[in-house]
This record gives sequence, C-alpha cells and structure tokens, in this order.
Amino acid sequence: MDVLFVSADSSIQAYQALAETYAAIEPPTWSLLLAESCRGKGFEAAILDCTAERLSITDAVERIREANPRLVVFVVYGQNPNSGTTNMIGNSKLADTLREQYPEYRTCFVGSHVSALPLQVLADHDGIDLVLYNEGVYALHNLLASSLADEDILKTHGVGHKLHGRPTLNPPEQVVPQARMDIDLPGYAWDLLPYDKRPLDLYRSHFWHAGFDHGNRTPFAALYTSLGCRFKCDFCMINIVNRTSDAEDTVSAHSPMMRYWSPELMLREFEKLNQLGVETIRLSDEMFFLDKRHYEPLLNGIIDRGYQNRMWSYSRVDTVRPQHLDLFRRAGVEWFCLGIEAANQVIRKEVSKGTFKEINIREVCHTVRESGINIISNFIFGFPDDDLNSLCQTRDLAMELNTEMTNVYACQALPGSPLYYTAQKNGWTIPKQYEGFAFLAYDCLPLPTKHLSAAEVLQFRDDAWHKIFSNPDYLKLVESKFGPKQRNNVEDLFQIRLKRKLLGDAPPPMKTTPAERMPTNTAPKPMTA
Repeated sequence: MDVLFVSADSSIQAYQALAETYAAIEPPTWSLLLAESCRGKGFEAAILDCTAERLSITDAVERIREANPRLVVFVVYGQNPNSGTTNMIGNSKLADTLREQYPEYRTCFVGSHVSALPLQVLADHDGIDLVLYNEGVYALHNLLASSLADEDILKTHGVGHKLHGRPTLNPPEQVVPQARMDIDLPGYAWDLLPYDKRPLDLYRSHFWHAGFDHGNRTPFAALYTSLGCRFKCDFCMINIVNRTSDAEDTVSAHSPMMRYWSPELMLREFEKLNQLGVETIRLSDEMFFLDKRHYEPLLNGIIDRGYQNRMWSYSRVDTVRPQHLDLFRRAGVEWFCLGIEAANQVIRKEVSKGTFKEINIREVCHTVRESGINIISNFIFGFPDDDLNSLCQTRDLAMELNTEMTNVYACQALPGSPLYYTAQKNGWTIPKQYEGFAFLAYDCLPLPTKHLSAAEVLQFRDDAWHKIFSNPDYLKLVESKFGPKQRNNVEDLFQIRLKRKLLGDAPPPMKTTPAERMPTNTAPKPMTA
C-alpha cells in the first residue's frame, strides 16, 4: 500500500461528556478527498478512522502495522474551525506511539494547524517526520511518486522536514487551481470508509440536524462543494490551508480565495450518497450561500433528481438572499448556520475587517424562518473590544432571536488566524497545549478582552449557554416544531455541565478508550467498492 490516511480520536478531550451522545461523528472529509486524488494518480490508498471505529491508541497502532503503508498520513481537520488544532491531541499522541513501537514508518501530517505552525509541529513531536504546509495535494502526489528517500524529500516543494537535525521548510507548493479542481481533486473515496451494517452508519449528524431526534442521526455524510472563503476575519483561520508562502508570519488573511467543483462532479457525489442510502448531509462549505452561479445549478440538479435529503449549510447573516430561500428549501436544505458573531455592530465590523454589511439581523432571521428553514445562530463571546455590556447584548440578542439552535463560543486566538499573531504581539496568554484551543474542553483557555479576564469570558459563555437552552420560550419552540420527545432530549442535554480548569473545577472523569464511550455491536469493516 502506498498511503494510509489516518484520523485519530480526540473527542473525549475536546467535548468532555458531550462526546458520548451529543457530539457529531463526521466522515474524515479531507481524507476522502486526498485518498480519491491519490487513487486518481494510480496510488493505492486506504483510510483508518479511529473515531468511527472506536479504536484505542494501541489498536490503531496495530492497524497501521497491518496495513504496512509506505507513508502514514495523519489528516488533521474536523467539524469546527478550531478542530485542526484540537484534533492534534489524538493524532500527535498516535504518531508518537507509532514511532516508539514501529520507528520504521515514515509519518506525515497535513491540516490547518500544521499549515499554521509547520515548524513548531515538527519541533514538538519526535513522531512526525514530514508536514505538508497547505492542503498538500501536489506535495503528496510528488512524495508518493518518489522512493521517499531523504534526497527525494529535500526536493519536494510544500514539505517541511527535519532531515538535517532542525525543522526546515522546502519552497512552497501551489494549491489546486480552479481549472484543475475536477481533475486533481476528483471527488470522495466513500468506499474506503468503515461501516457496521450499512454504509456510513458509524457516522452521526449533529443533534439538532436530526431535529433533536437521536434515531435520525445516521447514516450521515459531510462534503464540500467549494473550498475556502473570500473574507479576512481576524478570528478565523480557514484559509490558512491555501497558503503558498513559507514565511513564518503567514496567516489565513493572506490567502482569501474560493475554489469550486463543477455542478456535474458534485451531482455525481450526491448520486453516490443517494445510492448508499444517505439522506442526512452537511454541506461543509464556508460560504455555500454566496455565489449563485455555483449553488443555483447544483441545487436545481438535486431537485431535478428527486433526492430526499436533509441538509444544512453555512451562511453569513449578511449574505442571505431572500429570493433564493425557496430554492434551498426545495433542494432539502432544512437548516442555515448563520454567523451573527456579536450583537454590537462596531465589534462585528472590527473583527471582520469591515466586511460585514449593515443589515437588520432580526429581519433576516424572520425571513429565513418564514421560508421554512431552521436557523442555527452562531455567536462569539470575548472579542478584543468586548466588555460585560456588549457580552450581555450578544446573549440577549441570542435569546430574543430564539432560533431553533444556538451555538455560543468563547473567542480563541486560533493558530493561523490574524488574531493569533495579534495575541502574540500583545503578550496575551495563548494556550500551550492543544486542549486549550478546544471550545468545550476542560482545559479551554480563551482570550481575555481589553476589559475582561479569560476566566470571566469563559464563565459568561457557559452561563449564557445554559440560560439560552433552559429558557422556557426556547423549550416551547422545540416542542412545537419538533415534538415532546425532542424537547425532552434537549432538556437532557442542558443537564450536562462542562468542567473547566480555568474556573476551578476538578477534572471530569475520563473513560480511557473510544470503545468504552461509544460501543458498537459489530466490528467495523471497510466498505467494498
């Protein structure tokens, strides 16, 4: 085998007790893309998804040994913008353990955290030989076409290594250009994923995506129809995987771009999922509701084919086009995740570099809901200019909007974002461990603001979350739209109180292996092509 794409498990550290039942388990989207790309070039590839298969570190090491690949590629992305960093928890531990037990395997890391801090990743981990410091498609092709000898690695662009005793970056490599998206990233290797009784049944959607009904969460798939974002928000690191520079101060705002697959290719992917019996689908694009030249033919094609999908997609609150909401709803988009971020317009403009338009948030939300589409509203507490008054404004807006789902996060200086380097420059405390960047982790360490400590921000966030979800008006909404059982499920959810080291809590009890937390009746098996 030429290459094994590995995704290790970091869920219990990132989500605490929420990992058992409530956190989604998403297919490893970039593993699927890279595997299909490599197969298209004639290389033999496989995927090892430790979260889906409930594998311990010990079991995962043995599975890698059994596969015996020429190159072990750890693909470190995830569900949220911070996941490329937080998923380093399990992946770095697995790589270090593999090095201790089977040092002969060459290991390579790719992902957003690796793109942000490639030299630091190499310096911090003996078990990591190579990094790809953007999306890595062409660097990976070139590595696999070689013998992987030291002299081959030294001349492969887009690769970081430590062959001369210190971490070093080779000259940069390009990302896949728009004109070659369908050629060099020709779809998803769904057939390489494990399953129990039917394809993709080891994966589960977000709790709310299934209308708060656990029985409708699987099978589940997530896919991109485009890559990247045109905007340069201070708090976001999404575009860091587009980097084409080896400068150490490179941030996501240096490479704002979007690239699209053709509607024809994407409709073939939807047909594959339809044939596999998958209807619950996440559109993972950062800006799906942005360019109608892309989404109109794709959504119309889905409608014409009669797929009965249950989908959700992202949108900025200022890019919603009311005239197209009916098209989205008829295509099966049942949820929009709207990035509202903050109630205070001045703060919102500051962190988005002035790109947020003046809009009536209440009117946009009303229009979306009138179209029959549910809303997940996203808010962030603790931007640099936030004070207690502005935090209260954001919390109160979330409660007033009373959307079908609300996400609230404490602001993090995520590696790769402009805010990360602002924090470094100003001497703000930044987490030293991967766990510190996980929004819901015990070790979560958000940024302080100019007016509030990190502990005050985190306490406010956790209190606001419970206030929003225990709000009688919200519970009444859930019951009226989804049913009494679903209301009970939400009430069970808000009984869970996260433990926080920063707030003086004792560590939560940890079950040691994924299998203990999420048992499965049958040993997973790879899907047949």
